[in-house]
Amino acid sequence: VQLQASGGGLVQAGGSLRLSCAASGRTFNSYAMGWFRQTPGKEREFVAAIRRSGDVTYADSVKGRFTISRDNAKNTLYLRMNNLKPEDTAVYYCAAGQGVIRTTMRSQASYAYWGQGTQVTVSS
Repeated sequence: VQLQASGGGLVQAGGSLRLSCAASGRTFNSYAMGWFRQTPGKEREFVAAIRRSGDVTYADSVKGRFTISRDNAKNTLYLRMNNLKPEDTAVYYCAAGQGVIRTTMRSQASYAYWGQGTQVTVSS
């Protein structure tokens, strides 16, 4: 599967953005999907994930502000980000994996396919 992330941009603190991740192929609904982010000099970190079953999980830092969702008919993953903070500034990556179980949803190793990333910048 090939992934194309979009929707990043520059926003003021407290603002909102919605990221999208378009997937190629007809087997989108067979994948667990995740969002990760990375800032310069830091390791890539988990943000949110959603399994085929609809199970979702979030990093504590974004819980209550971000919402992950998927539209299997459109082969698209979303990340709605509200009340953005300067510390949310990062390149956001979407990822897809198969056979992901609940306990491994947050692990990068669970995802074999990655998009190219989209920059989110939150100004204070």
